Amino acid sequence: MDALRRANDIRVKRAQLKKDLKLGQLRIDEILRDPPEYVSTAKVLDMLMAVPKFGQVKAKRYLNQCRISESKTVGGLSDRQRTELIGLFSR
Repeated sequence: MDALRRANDIRVKRAQLKKDLKLGQLRIDEILRDPPEYVSTAKVLDMLMAVPKFGQVKAKRYLNQCRISESKTVGGLSDRQRTELIGLFSR
């Protein structure tokens, strides 16, 4: 039961995070730079698609440009991948 409660809490927090990203209250580069614990197991592709004006095609293009697999999690990003991806948003 504890595991189910924890998983549900993570889903709720991620949903709120995606909503905040969509509304522009949070920036994706801040999330990528210092990800909260509940985001570490989320797919980078899913987080990118929560950004305004980002669809699947643009998100995949960014991942390909940084040589990041579509199945990569936020917590699994290497320093190089994280830096390159954040650099794309600061242009």
